[in-house]
Amino acid sequence: MFPTRKTDLTRQYLYLPGLCLLLVLLSACSLFGDASPHMVKAPANKQTYVIPQVGITDLDTLDPALAHDDASIHAVQILYTGLVQLNDKLEVVPQLAQSWQTDSDGLTWTFKLKPHLTFSDGTPLTSADVAYSLNRALLPATQSTVAPLYLNIIKGASQVIAGRSASIIGTGVTTPDSSTIMITTEQPAAYLLARLGMNCAYVVEKSMVTKYGAQFTDHLSQGGASGPFRVADYKHGQSITFSPNTHYYNARPQLQKVTYRFYQTAQEAYKAYTNRQVDTASVPLANYQNARKQKDFHQVPQLWINYYTMNYLTKPFDNVKIRQAFALAIDKQAIVQNVWKGTALPTNHILPQGMPGYNEKLTGPDQTQKLSGNPKLAQTLLKEGLKEENIASVSDLPDIELSYATGVPTIAQEIQATIQQWQKVLNISVKPNPMDYNTLLDKITASSMNNQELQLWALSWIGEYPDPQDWLSYQFGKGTVNNNMNYGQNFGPTAAKQQALQDQLTRADGLSNTGGRLQAYQQAEQQLVNDVAWLPMEQETAIFLRTTDIVGLVNNGQNTTPPDDWAKIYRVQAG
Repeated sequence: MFPTRKTDLTRQYLYLPGLCLLLVLLSACSLFGDASPHMVKAPANKQTYVIPQVGITDLDTLDPALAHDDASIHAVQILYTGLVQLNDKLEVVPQLAQSWQTDSDGLTWTFKLKPHLTFSDGTPLTSADVAYSLNRALLPATQSTVAPLYLNIIKGASQVIAGRSASIIGTGVTTPDSSTIMITTEQPAAYLLARLGMNCAYVVEKSMVTKYGAQFTDHLSQGGASGPFRVADYKHGQSITFSPNTHYYNARPQLQKVTYRFYQTAQEAYKAYTNRQVDTASVPLANYQNARKQKDFHQVPQLWINYYTMNYLTKPFDNVKIRQAFALAIDKQAIVQNVWKGTALPTNHILPQGMPGYNEKLTGPDQTQKLSGNPKLAQTLLKEGLKEENIASVSDLPDIELSYATGVPTIAQEIQATIQQWQKVLNISVKPNPMDYNTLLDKITASSMNNQELQLWALSWIGEYPDPQDWLSYQFGKGTVNNNMNYGQNFGPTAAKQQALQDQLTRADGLSNTGGRLQAYQQAEQQLVNDVAWLPMEQETAIFLRTTDIVGLVNNGQNTTPPDDWAKIYRVQAG
């Protein structure tokens, strides 16, 4: 499991056991359907839901333009809404907008708002508020680290981000009337919808920001919210409680209080759960085997892939057959069983299970769905690759190092197990190269268009928005900041084929036909897996306990609860 990698350009992750388990504490997710007929709904004064927030003493922010950590994002998600939102299946659905359409060129999107929208103080919410919020998020004065990443595809946004323009309104965003907003992108981008579902695109109340400035979030009990809840009570350093927004434009929540309590450690939160002080808690690894037998235990695949990647500009990884040999020499099932003890899922996928575009038919580089490796084929491919490179034997290969972050024992265990498998199957000695986390990040970035930096390293990606573009084009596209492995930007014999696939990704990004777009991405993913652009290892899971007294919640791979789902969530009488 991987600690966050965040820069002003990208969000990637490095191995960190236990972090995935903590994410569930930062969310309002679960798995329960409607209550069984014999369950009795608790009275209104008992309709409460308490969620621990672990490893923090307070929320970082309640400003949707600024929220970047999981705790703040989940708080923002119940206070505000945007034009669109994700449903339980992580599909984009209307929220403030009731409909939208795109022009034939795929550049201009026209959104029609629902009637009678209001903020939590009863003030009407119009297209002008949407335009204001999008522009505010991009302004340098707002100091958002997320909006410039995800709203930069709006026409004129780059000029605002750079401080050369004061507004995208009138350029990339127009409001023909109070219920219509038009957004124009720099290039066709069907993934705009998924990005508009992110918190940096949520709508804030201009009058609140005008009155209180950056401190408007200290006054959210007065107004400013556009989501199903409002702030009822905030004890900084202790807890924050949300109550239903009585002016919410859709069905209102049944829960009367949702409370976040802050805990220093996961063990403290787990103890609070056993004492019935909170309603959910992650499971410490030491308790995993026993906890999984309980009826309140849940293990949910997350949009989180751990992988290795190899620099196409360094020997011997400029040869695809050698890359494939390294991939097929690994028994992923054995590593998950012996190292991760079943807390992750072995995978050949780049796109994780649980998101739109997941390809159940995807195969590994050997055209099978095996997860235990293919030693014989790996040996054959290595032999063929060495011959193509005019290398007589493995002893003539350059030294190979696998770089990874220090400080986490489970990482070292997986690295050791993987290196042993390469030695056993390929007779290749790979040297572990542990280094400081920040040093590793710097070296990964420096590997772009560079054959003098890293050869092989361990990383992870956690989906920022559930669209294949975030996993494919954003990682392997031409000149993208995450293409540190230099896919398509190398001089190998398959470079032209890689560049053709990059063009295919660009075309898929702009396709308006959802079915055709997902099919194009699936074809691209299969080729990327065949090329071992990534060497996927595991998909992380969230492992947690949750009281069976709360019903109506539906889990998903991002541990999010759609705004309108809160109307279906309630507490039943304890049995």
